[in-house]
Amino acid sequence: MRLIAIEEHVLPHSVREAWAAAPPPHDPVSAIADGGETGERLADLGEGRLALMDEQGVDMQVLSLTTPGLHNLEPVPAVEAARRVNDLIAGACARHPSRFQGFAALPTADPDAAPRELERAVRELGLKGALLCGRTRERHLDHPALRPMLAKAAELGVPLFIHPQTPSPAVREANYSGIGERADLALAAFGLGWHYEAGLAWVRLAAAGVFDELPGLQIILGHWGEVVLFYLERTAAVLGRALELDHSLADYARSNLYVTGSGMWSEPYLQRCLDIVGADRLLFSTDYPYQYRPGGEPRRFLDTVTLDDSARRGLAYANWERLTGAASDRGR
Repeated sequence: MRLIAIEEHVLPHSVREAWAAAPPPHDPVSAIADGGETGERLADLGEGRLALMDEQGVDMQVLSLTTPGLHNLEPVPAVEAARRVNDLIAGACARHPSRFQGFAALPTADPDAAPRELERAVRELGLKGALLCGRTRERHLDHPALRPMLAKAAELGVPLFIHPQTPSPAVREANYSGIGERADLALAAFGLGWHYEAGLAWVRLAAAGVFDELPGLQIILGHWGEVVLFYLERTAAVLGRALELDHSLADYARSNLYVTGSGMWSEPYLQRCLDIVGADRLLFSTDYPYQYRPGGEPRRFLDTVTLDDSARRGLAYANWERLTGAASDRGR
């Protein structure tokens, strides 16, 4: 069975340089998470990556720029970096069309340029959507200035993946400080804060009426729904009393949301998401290279998880191909 992994990251040296040149605050996690062997794997778009894909049993990776993307850059550098990154990803896809697809990186610091770059990346470069890291400094994804970018994704019929990034310094200070330097950062980032940030971004899109305005917009959340899905009933009940929306939060979860596991090989989490969004909205991912472990765990998880044949095919590749039109592309 073909296996397409949709949250598989890259980090070109040019982006590291752009991050360093950006005004503060800087995301503190990359210095910890993106060095050494992981950094080498993030930069490799050739034989080394392909060999580890084969070891994992992954047929295709959907490449994306790792967190925090271009969200903390100034507008002009963000636009320039987006073009370079997207050209780089498209080049890798062209060299290995049966092994790589790509998500665009977008210059969200320039709300006018972001939809234009998304259209270029999809129509000219053949990328399959975009990966966003929630906030652009203090501007949330549901901000009116970013609505044209969301509308462009809906118009093009491509998904937007909301990936975590580290909470702002003010939020870290208020909610994740006082234990110890290492523990504070871990809790604010991959321990919990990342996931609240990404999940909240999707909830805010619903609460702001984005899915009523753009009913075709499709969002992807990683890590089995970034915490918020597991509290959906409570959140939906409260929001239902506080807001005037066309549908319930549960309805938006089944019409505007896809969920992937990001290398978290948990059958209970998968089954919970299956109950919430349905089998047609589950996608596969390994969160390469961050969750890479030798031994072929991705393929083994797919082969052993409790799903019927149709749901297993959907998780492995068919849902992604339907979402992006890849199945019809292969048929031509």
